[in-house]
Amino acid sequence: MWTPESAPKAGFFIHTFINWPFTGTSGLTHKVIHTPKPGFYRVFGSYAHIHSPYGGYCGLFNKFIFIKALHHRKEVIHTMKLFCSKTELQKSVNIVMKAVPGKTTMPILECILIDASTNDIKFTSNDMELGIETRVQGMILEKGIIALDAKIFSEIIRKLPDSDVTIETDEKLNTTITCEKAKFNIPGKSGEDFAYLPLIEKNECIRVSQFTLKEIIRQTIFSIALNENNKLMTGELFQIEDNRLRVISLDGHRISIRRVPLQESCENRKVVVPGKTLSEISKILSGELEDMVDIYLSSNHILFEFNDTVVVSRLIEGEYFRIDQMLSSDYETKVKINKKEFLDCIDRATLLVKEGDKKPIIINIEDGQMELSIDSQIGSMKEDIDIEKEGKDIMIGFNPKFLIDALKVIDDEEISIYLMNPKAPCFIRDDAQQYIYLILPVNFNAVSR
Repeated sequence: MWTPESAPKAGFFIHTFINWPFTGTSGLTHKVIHTPKPGFYRVFGSYAHIHSPYGGYCGLFNKFIFIKALHHRKEVIHTMKLFCSKTELQKSVNIVMKAVPGKTTMPILECILIDASTNDIKFTSNDMELGIETRVQGMILEKGIIALDAKIFSEIIRKLPDSDVTIETDEKLNTTITCEKAKFNIPGKSGEDFAYLPLIEKNECIRVSQFTLKEIIRQTIFSIALNENNKLMTGELFQIEDNRLRVISLDGHRISIRRVPLQESCENRKVVVPGKTLSEISKILSGELEDMVDIYLSSNHILFEFNDTVVVSRLIEGEYFRIDQMLSSDYETKVKINKKEFLDCIDRATLLVKEGDKKPIIINIEDGQMELSIDSQIGSMKEDIDIEKEGKDIMIGFNPKFLIDALKVIDDEEISIYLMNPKAPCFIRDDAQQYIYLILPVNFNAVSR
């Protein structure tokens, strides 16, 4: 008799019992799908009343047996002995700590998985939304696998002397960490209980430099929404079209767009990546032009692979906003201005604005001059900046923070600002439209002084 325990691999089996009225009951078993070794299984069935070829009707009972497994795991070995430098451990711990959840109902997720069951040492963390795996340089003296409390382990490693470290575990999951004369003993947990990262098929690779990806994130991440009232606004759209990558973020008051060409041809795709994922990846990336990032997409996940690290994140579900309908090439006024002068002037004006105060900065454009002014309970300020202007004069108000955020991430020495009227958004963009920043104005006449 077949049992889940006797199955060589996990899978999805259908066992069919056919009750013919004149022939008795027979059984037919069909194995449909193979998956890795089972973690657990479920059994359920269905019954159908069908016409018998021998006359009359018969009963058809299907028994479905599902066996679930996230990964194929060999028999877990708890005893383990590793030898690594403190510097290498510290670097790897800092990387995986970014996916350790602050609060969770699953205590195992508060751990870092140390997997030395093969020829590599790997650290893994997973909060079920974001998962990180990184390879650690070191020597495996005895193969094994263990899960250690992330907070305790990271603090121990951080405060060890700058020397070589030995990590050793026994059959009872007790872990000894030794460095010079320092020796720590902490309890561990079984590695077999840890939630491994989901498997992503590496079909089509999107390759960009680490410098490019880091810059794209820096130049767009500031305009995602901080609250989760609209989940799509907490992420960024990654759109691949005509061998170009376009990344978009918005929060309801502004839009940030970056476009970069791709080195290789890729299928057109659109996915929404959580802002938290991009923020954490940006902290890990080296930012070097020579170092590359390989990006892979599935229906529910995105995978980033670079150096010795793999980052897997869930995607945000839903149809992203139709951004192209919000973008316009029309304008009544075009201004060319030195970016640093403009940024410094706005920055000075905010000295008179208390935190949380919604006082706008008023921009009055006439001929070759831009006058910036602000009036608050603390005081008032006015300053003129030389500009090149095309089109009509205009007076318009903005939240100064939104202007500062956009100007800080633009690397051009001179920028172009496009305006339509005091109630329409302004656009800051370059001629090639590699970057576009849309900012909604403030009705400054309605703001009490």
